Amino acid sequence: MSIQHKTAVVKVGGDVLLDRLEREGLARNVKKLLALNWRVVILHGGGPQTNVLQEKVGLKANKISGRRVTSRKDLTVVKQAIAGEVNVDLTASLISSGVPAFGCHGASGLLVEATKRPPMKVSGHGDELVDYGEVGDVIGINSKLLDGLLQLGVVPVIATLGSDASGRIFNINADTTVVKIAAALKADLLLLTTKVGAVFEDLARPESRVTDITPDSAKQLINNGVIQGGMIPKVEEAISLLSEGVSQIAIISPKHPDAFTSVVHQEGRFGTVIHA
Repeated sequence: MSIQHKTAVVKVGGDVLLDRLEREGLARNVKKLLALNWRVVILHGGGPQTNVLQEKVGLKANKISGRRVTSRKDLTVVKQAIAGEVNVDLTASLISSGVPAFGCHGASGLLVEATKRPPMKVSGHGDELVDYGEVGDVIGINSKLLDGLLQLGVVPVIATLGSDASGRIFNINADTTVVKIAAALKADLLLLTTKVGAVFEDLARPESRVTDITPDSAKQLINNGVIQGGMIPKVEEAISLLSEGVSQIAIISPKHPDAFTSVVHQEGRFGTVIHA
């Protein structure tokens, strides 16, 4: 009898990768999913690491509405930080923990196909169009290539870059990209890992963790200022996946070794689960 493999897509934020305990917890959680015959894809960013490298070379991070404006010089730094330092170190860390990690980036095999983001109006900037520079919008995922890697038994560890058919490289948003990957693979589980690890009504009170949210309650939490800043696009992108058939979505910290399996078994012990 053939084994039915379920697929989990895990987005790892740059803040998680700065913490040793979070990195070690990530490896333990992924190993537990693999032991349960899950297939796992990891997508990572590297905002904090990019900021540090920018400062070292005399560049200053420029963000509008939480999204990085990327000049050609900035893109060179993004490639070095995300596809270089972060991807290599994360892949090596996972391998050392027994995870068969395969490091790559979105331009590999046109894994993440993108097109340049056109100038656009941005809230708070009036009628002036904002050009984000070398930033791309995802238009396709090479799911056949990803599925082939998964069939080989490896865990793809993807740095968030994209490219077009001409080979032009773009900086792309990790939250948007992970949603596209989960939809393309028809994933059973999407895990958005953050150091905070959940939505809280009051970050100073751990007991105020919001255990689950729906599209309607998410709007209310955003309006009330409970969900704010960079958490807003994470939640909104995740909600868009519910109609794609991804049945389990959670915002979670990987620090506890049972965090991921707790979501799988619907125990409600960690993170915030998003459902219809």
